[in-house]
Amino acid sequence: MELFAEISVLFVIATAIAILMRLLHQPLIIGHIVTGLIVGPFFFNLIRSTETLALMSEIGVAILLFTVGLHLSPSVLKQFGRVSFVTGIGQVVVTSFAGYLVCVWLGFALVPAFYIAVALAFSSTIIITKLISDKGELDVLYAKIAIGFLLVQDLIVILLLLGIPLFATEHASWMSAGQFLLTAVVLIAFVALTARIFVSKAFLFLAQSHELLFLFSIAWGVGVAALFGEFGLSLESGALIAGVALASLPARREIIARLSPLRDFFIVVFFIFLGSQLHLENIVAVIPIALALSALVLIGNPLILMALMGYLGYRKKTSFQTGLVTAQISEFSLILIALGVSLGHLASQVLSLVTLVGIITIFGSTYFILYSDKLYRFLAPLLGIFERADARESHSQRSGYEILLFGSNRIGYDFIETLVRLDKRFLVIDHNPEAVARLESAGIATEYGDASDLAFLESLDFSKTELVISTIPDAETNALIHKAVKEVNPETVVLVVAHRVKDALAHYDEGVDYVILPHFLGSKHAAEIVVRFKGDRAKYKTLREEHIDHLQLRLKIGHEHPYPESLRGM
Repeated sequence: MELFAEISVLFVIATAIAILMRLLHQPLIIGHIVTGLIVGPFFFNLIRSTETLALMSEIGVAILLFTVGLHLSPSVLKQFGRVSFVTGIGQVVVTSFAGYLVCVWLGFALVPAFYIAVALAFSSTIIITKLISDKGELDVLYAKIAIGFLLVQDLIVILLLLGIPLFATEHASWMSAGQFLLTAVVLIAFVALTARIFVSKAFLFLAQSHELLFLFSIAWGVGVAALFGEFGLSLESGALIAGVALASLPARREIIARLSPLRDFFIVVFFIFLGSQLHLENIVAVIPIALALSALVLIGNPLILMALMGYLGYRKKTSFQTGLVTAQISEFSLILIALGVSLGHLASQVLSLVTLVGIITIFGSTYFILYSDKLYRFLAPLLGIFERADARESHSQRSGYEILLFGSNRIGYDFIETLVRLDKRFLVIDHNPEAVARLESAGIATEYGDASDLAFLESLDFSKTELVISTIPDAETNALIHKAVKEVNPETVVLVVAHRVKDALAHYDEGVDYVILPHFLGSKHAAEIVVRFKGDRAKYKTLREEHIDHLQLRLKIGHEHPYPESLRGM
């Protein structure tokens, strides 16, 4: 009961601070960190169950990075691998060099200057992905590049965290470092092969139950993270690899939508715990130095990234948005400094300094990322120096569809036959895994997902969609689809199917552009045949043969007319 009461109090305070942040139009992530500061040892010292909160934080981080990995299919990694490595390594090297010079200029000794400079070079994967996810831009070009170079940075910092204590002891050897790299490669290969050979084959069975798919997703993400941890690698890298391994599954959006509420709950705990762990001793004495170093991170890091991406040929807006995500230091930066203190390389005052830099940069970068579009419009005239004359960009082909079709059974099948003949990019969304597999084998772009799940609908990109067609005969689901589409793009035309007249009229009241009533259309089509063919038996014979062939094809692929009871009340 003590633990239950403690966590209850934490969430009551977190809710109160979040409401205040909302009223002040501030990002909620800042409110969670402030909550941690308030309940932590620096103020009221309300936290007693540190180990429990640390465990919940790790679960939150694992689920967050697992869902981020689901956005990174192998094709995306291949497409943006070069820019990710160049920017990831380039920014770490340049920032570390610049930070080292600044630290030496500020009077630090060589070893503390090295530690601080390297700590300033890393950006927070967790904070960045959470903010980009909140904006709904994980599938945007700059987000894919950012996540790619964050992976590279995480790999570098993991090597540092393992290598510094390794080479700080008398037992240090290159063999130990090689063994670590070999372990990482073997684990990644094992997870990839398991996902490809076993999980992909079991998908049809798992996808038949929402609850089973949800449970399996948690077990896979957290289980792979734990496996990596057991072999000395980070939980974060394991969770991310777990997501990437499943990113090619048709159910990835469904998994993301199902895990989102659970992820958000645990991530709130993470940020509260992070705020409670911030060291604020000797803050006044280091404020001037912290402000100077924070300026390097808030301004210098984005400029470095923009220069690198401009050199690689990206346009100034993409370079600008990608650069802004680097304007804070990572939680790994604090861990690195704490490691230096534990090894006797650094004084505890350095940890207080870097902690203050972390608070300042996290606050500042949160606004940078959330308001990047407004900042770009203001600064665009000055950003031309970061864009080459021959700038060009490669975009993912899994977004920007002109037509979205919900449902591929019966009515949807007719629409697919028509859409194939159009010169338009279209995407079919279906909740039947067998239908998804069949369409993908035919070369038709598909997504597995439940259209009645608002979180799933919000994960779709309607920004460039001209037409949305729903062949799902459920009034509530069609209302959700219409609302989700129009909130993103009011100009999109929305067509839905209804089997009852009163549902059709209700949809028109909601603002749906056109409602398809199959049975009325069927009788109208039959009447038109009578007018065209009249008593010409030869024409009816030809039409009859074509109809039989078409019905046999439908029966073969599992299409059947809805049972008459479902039409009662029309």
